[in-house]
Amino acid sequence: RYGGLATRMPKYALVFLFLTMAAVGLPGTGGFVGEFLVLLGVFQVNTWVAFFAATGLVLGAAYMLYLYRRVVFGRLTRDDLKDILDLSPREVAMFAPIIVLVIWMGVYPSTFLDPMHASVAKLIDNFELAKAATSGLSVAAR
Repeated sequence: RYGGLATRMPKYALVFLFLTMAAVGLPGTGGFVGEFLVLLGVFQVNTWVAFFAATGLVLGAAYMLYLYRRVVFGRLTRDDLKDILDLSPREVAMFAPIIVLVIWMGVYPSTFLDPMHASVAKLIDNFELAKAATSGLSVAAR
């Protein structure tokens, strides 16, 4: 069982909080853009599926925040963690580009979405063609 890591590792707790909030979908992070685009796309196809997807996002966020609270706060009970060190400068240097990238994805998502536009448009066209062909077959079969 982990718990109380904030007392021994405050820098780690801060990085963990940021990445947890990004995974939850905090606005300004890449997680928000991804969740928003998924919900927008699903809502256009089926509102019930969008409802269940949104419910899953809320439950996932609740679990992530529960996990964070259990790991970071509370009493430090494990003896092997009482001597653990906080992030070293090398580890901070490893996390820094990840954090910058997560923020960049949230603030300027077009940097990442525009290069994919042609491929996604082709997938949507193929999907629409298959859907039209399937609906045409089902009408002809009646």
